[in-house]
Formats: sequence, structure tokens, C-alpha cells
Amino acid sequence: MSQNETTQELLEFPCHYEYKVFGPGDDHDFVAAVQSVIGKIAPVSRDAMKTRASSGGKYQCVSALVLLQNRGQLEAIYTQLRMLPDLKYLL
Repeated sequence: MSQNETTQELLEFPCHYEYKVFGPGDDHDFVAAVQSVIGKIAPVSRDAMKTRASSGGKYQCVSALVLLQNRGQLEAIYTQLRMLPDLKYLL
């Protein structure tokens, strides 16, 4: 069984899914960019997003809880988030 098949079996749609997007700590526009990217595919309010700075303040983690209707939305959001110019890491 492949990794992809395992993931498909674990998720039952619709479901809440949390994206964790890491970017520069000093860029306040990064949070807005993450919200904009996700919002084009699935609704996400600012209340469903949290930010946390790294211990040194160099990076920030933006966590976004999104209600996904299908696997296509999950994959499309990952694809679009990977295109963010200031993206450092994506979970």
C-alpha cells in the first residue's frame, strides 16, 4: 500500500484539515497571502488562522483550519501554497 493510498483511507470528507505554513517572521503580509491562497479554494476566516513566531523571531508559522469538501480541495491548496514566494516550509 502506498503513502497516498493510506492518506486517502484516513480522511473522510467533508473534514476539518489544518495546514501549517512557515514563512518569514517579519512579514505581516505573509499571513494575508496564506489566507488569500486558501480562500480561493475553500472558505477560511481570519478567526480560523493562528500565527506563532519561532523562538528567535526569524520565522512564523501560520496554522489554518479549513473545512474541506473533497480531496481535490486538499491537493489544490497544497499546490497553491507551494507557490508562495516567501514559503520556507509546509506541513
